[in-house]
Amino acid sequence: MEEVGEHQMALIVERWEEVAHMEEVGEYRMVGIVEWQEEVGHMEEIGEYQMGLIVERREEVAHMEEIPRSVCSESCPPGYRKVLQKDRPVCCYDCAPCPDGEITHLSDMENCIKCPQDQWSNERRDACIPRIIEFLSYDDHLGVALSSIASFFSLLTAGVLGIFIKYCKTPLVKANNRNLSYTLLLSVMLCFLCSLLFIGRPSKASCLLRQTSFGIIFTIAVSSVLGKTITLIIAFKATKPGSKFRKWVGTRVSSCLLLLCTLVQVLICTMWLVQSAPFPDIDTKSETGKMILQCNEGSIIGFYSVVGYMGFLALLSFVVASIARKLPDSFNEAQFITFSMLVFCSVWVAFIPAYMSTKGRNLVAVEIFAILTSSAGLLGCIFISKCFVILLRPERNTKQYLMGKHTKT
Repeated sequence: MEEVGEHQMALIVERWEEVAHMEEVGEYRMVGIVEWQEEVGHMEEIGEYQMGLIVERREEVAHMEEIPRSVCSESCPPGYRKVLQKDRPVCCYDCAPCPDGEITHLSDMENCIKCPQDQWSNERRDACIPRIIEFLSYDDHLGVALSSIASFFSLLTAGVLGIFIKYCKTPLVKANNRNLSYTLLLSVMLCFLCSLLFIGRPSKASCLLRQTSFGIIFTIAVSSVLGKTITLIIAFKATKPGSKFRKWVGTRVSSCLLLLCTLVQVLICTMWLVQSAPFPDIDTKSETGKMILQCNEGSIIGFYSVVGYMGFLALLSFVVASIARKLPDSFNEAQFITFSMLVFCSVWVAFIPAYMSTKGRNLVAVEIFAILTSSAGLLGCIFISKCFVILLRPERNTKQYLMGKHTKT
């Protein structure tokens, strides 16, 4: 035997009888049997050899310029792998393309090589290239839009807070528990600002602060709403002769309630951080060829405990406000609180399935949208109408009007 090229060979014999006694099965399905003649390089084809058997004999002389290939399959180029054909010799195979994320950089490789986590296969599947890094950044249109909305509403909330501070001695501000109003406005403003923590490249610090700050600040806001509602009920009940609620008027009931509700959320967040804190993570499965940087929540139970506790407080505030909305007009803030809690609960009820079904950077956008929408609901439903009265209808900002003793014209 003489090897004359890749996957090619010629068997040089002098007599046909020698071929008939060959017992060894060759590794190639077909080889050419040739015999040298007197002229150099002039060969006579006398038959074919296949699987140890002579299958054909030819008498005619062929002037062969190239030695025939002795394989039954072409070579598999890079990007493909060899797949042996069933019940065929080992030299017979098909060429199958490598799947996404795997390559072959040499010809006739039997197995594809998986790319590293931060790389992906190119279109030809013959080299690994870096994945496209993606996260919700301030350079994206979506990131710019969400950060702009958050900044605008935080400034708007700061303006409303300034109005309440400037007109703090007016009957309308005093009648609505101005200390709780200040606390609620400040917490709503921080709610808008905390959404900015969700934008940008995730880091260990930002992952720790995102959900915990969001949970605690929102708890303060909802607890303030609950405190305002309970204060309304106590104030109304205390107006009745001989009411036992008189001793609760002017006490720190609302402040104690705010502190208690917030401490419970702080405890939940602390347990979450101690057991399984959020951390920066990489998502390579949501989008092909991309590496999405995101925060892994660590304990999903901890995350839903934070959200669930906020939902419980919001639902409680909604129920209490629904009871208090039938109070006289002088205490009609409960109507606005009821509607604000309805908006708040609707947003977060819709958030849960959306959050569970969304992946990638859109997951962050969904949570930011929920934060902005629910915060805007609190601001708009509770305070915008009061600002309208303070700035544009000062004649309604009197004690007589609030007590229902004004003269209708």
